[in-house]
Amino acid sequence: MKINMKLQFSTLIKLSMYSLLLVCLAANVFAQSRQDTLRLFIIGNSFSQNASAFLPQLAKERGKTLIIGRAELGGHSLEQHWGYVEKAEANADDPKGKPYGGKSLKMLLGQGKWDMVTIQQYSYLSADSSSYYPYANKLVDYVKALQPQARVVIHQTWAYRTDAKKFGRIAEGKTAMSQQEMWQKSRAAYHLLAKRINARILPVGDAFQIVAEDRKYGFKPDLSFNYEHPTAPNLPDQTHSINIGYYWNKNEVVFDPNHANDAGKYLGGLIWYGILFNDSIKNIRFKPGNVSEEFVQYLRKVADRIILKTN
Repeated sequence: MKINMKLQFSTLIKLSMYSLLLVCLAANVFAQSRQDTLRLFIIGNSFSQNASAFLPQLAKERGKTLIIGRAELGGHSLEQHWGYVEKAEANADDPKGKPYGGKSLKMLLGQGKWDMVTIQQYSYLSADSSSYYPYANKLVDYVKALQPQARVVIHQTWAYRTDAKKFGRIAEGKTAMSQQEMWQKSRAAYHLLAKRINARILPVGDAFQIVAEDRKYGFKPDLSFNYEHPTAPNLPDQTHSINIGYYWNKNEVVFDPNHANDAGKYLGGLIWYGILFNDSIKNIRFKPGNVSEEFVQYLRKVADRIILKTN
């Protein structure tokens, strides 16, 4: 009887130690998957600047360390970024190969080790899959040669606002007819790229489209506004727009249906933060001051849904 009890006690001890070991291993795996420090390098343009605008504030609130390197030029495509690489590789002293504040991509990438590098296509070309190649592959190979430990991540850009006068190109000489078509074609192009280079996607474009199609929170053009003869400082109702839209610049009304406003930047930032840091956004308190609390809560729900689906 005593021997049996000793055996049982010994077995319980072993089981307890085994359970403790499993807990420690699980905690270690979680700690490894959770990103508390991130060295992020961005190759892009104004759309990547929009999407990452609030990323530092989000990371700071959550106690994360974020270091960002940037090779961003407004309106630039994958082909243009690769063209600068070719010029710099042919002649390191050629100023045409150093468009990033007098530096080449190699010089910027060489400033330490980067954990992740994001790439994206110029929004106007994003719905034309043929425009990605061979430049995306060449850029990725170049990045991996210089930063072999870095993970390449694709930023899926968004379609232009529903009242845009022109949408992105879907083929040579042909543009999308609507916001939805631009989103569908660009989404397919980004996913094909992700499959070809085996990379994750930051699906900001999907989040923008969810908002655009929402019955309550989706932007609806103001049909009562006099667009032909506006009078300062009047503007059309742009409630729930996540794009800049109409605004006054001195004595002229300017229309930008493409770039993100603070609400759109916030939505993009939430997605970048949640995926890149592998962290929940549910308890985030930061919000842009000019975005209503109700709309912020909705944008957080959209971002959370996208992040959970992606992870």
